[in-house]
Amino acid sequence: MDLSLLTELQATQPVVVNYANFVTPNFVANGLNALGASPIMTQEATETEDLLRIASALVINLGTINQQHEPLVWALCQSAAKANKPIILDPVAAGATAYRLMTALRLLKEFPIAIIRGNSGEIAALAGVDWQAKGIDAGEGAGDLANIAKTCAQKYHCTVVLSGETDYIATEDNVTLVLNNTTLLPAVVGSGDLLSSIIGAFSGITDNYDEAAQIGCGVLACAGEITSENVGDNATGTFSIRLLDTLSRLTPDKIKKILKTR
Repeated sequence: MDLSLLTELQATQPVVVNYANFVTPNFVANGLNALGASPIMTQEATETEDLLRIASALVINLGTINQQHEPLVWALCQSAAKANKPIILDPVAAGATAYRLMTALRLLKEFPIAIIRGNSGEIAALAGVDWQAKGIDAGEGAGDLANIAKTCAQKYHCTVVLSGETDYIATEDNVTLVLNNTTLLPAVVGSGDLLSSIIGAFSGITDNYDEAAQIGCGVLACAGEITSENVGDNATGTFSIRLLDTLSRLTPDKIKKILKTR
């Protein structure tokens, strides 16, 4: 994992354009800002070319996608493709409803998605693997998660992050595991959304999307572990606030001391 990318991100402050889940834009924006990136949220189709001209990456989060916003999402992706900026897709609850799944599949068919980031249920749905998703949660299923992530990467020819207790970062040929975790991170609504946008920030400073995904997972997982050491087991609200503090103080050395990968 190239930890020097964190120093580069903090120095260059890449602009990340987000089509955000309306439940979590404040948390995502604050998390990106704390880490050192520059977040922009938009709901206006006429500004997409201007935004993607200055942006380093685009993150599309389907958490609250609707038919009225589809023209905006398509305009954002078209502008990103035209400007040769990486697109990160967060297919929230793609395993739960036909509409979300079909929207994600259309985006994957029509645009050069660089990275997909989802939980096991979402990635399994995109990979065509049977899985019982539960709303935005991963749900339950049986299968080799590393193989599911790799199957999805091979199907769509992109980097895939299957996040959870262990994060699986897959390319068509390889799977890397980030083993750091805390029970408090998944208890915070929006932690997955933040991970997708952090990965987007790193994809804006390197064209090695496997590395961008790896360090994005490493950064948030390690920040979660560091933060959880200083709060109680059930202090979800305190954890979410202090996580921002941890992100603002994070260094490659702090990550290196605790990072666990395979």
